[in-house]
Amino acid sequence: MAKKKAFALRLNEDMLKAIEKWAADEFRSTNGQIEYMLMKSLKDAKRAPKKKSGD
Repeated sequence: MAKKKAFALRLNEDMLKAIEKWAADEFRSTNGQIEYMLMKSLKDAKRAPKKKSGD
């Protein structure tokens, strides 16, 4: 599994509430939902990180 790095993220309160609701609807944590959204955006833009041969 890839190493994870923590960092602060500031979001508009309404945006955070919408993400929290979406996460709950899909049985994910808020953090997991944000990771899902970011990875989907990266894949759609063909910028997703390349998988390492050991993964």
